[in-house]
Amino acid sequence: QVQLVESGGGLVQAGGSLRLSCAASVRTFSSYSMGWFRQAPGKEREFVAAITRSGGTTYYADSVKGRFTISRDNAKNTVSLQMNSLKAEDTAVYYCAADLVGISTVTRTWDYWGQGTQVTVSS
Repeated sequence: QVQLVESGGGLVQAGGSLRLSCAASVRTFSSYSMGWFRQAPGKEREFVAAITRSGGTTYYADSVKGRFTISRDNAKNTVSLQMNSLKAEDTAVYYCAADLVGISTVTRTWDYWGQGTQVTVSS
């Protein structure tokens, strides 16, 4: 069982930055691919970014490419999402996810989820 706890959300003006963190309580953190998803009001949860077990490869949704950066620290069991040049359309609840099999942009394929952290970008 993997428990994921997100932090770092909040209210920021458009053009600003936030850094989200996700702490995982699992002994074999480096065995899991990690990802970030988000869900805006009235919309389905969508893929934002993901990172491989070693951290050597990252993936991004087109909507955040060049603005967001995902990283992980396997020694600290954490994954982070640095969000720059934030836009009003980035407003959503952001979720951390973990998967043993691999990386997918499809929500239902991920094994474990955190409770989410709210990010609100004011225009």
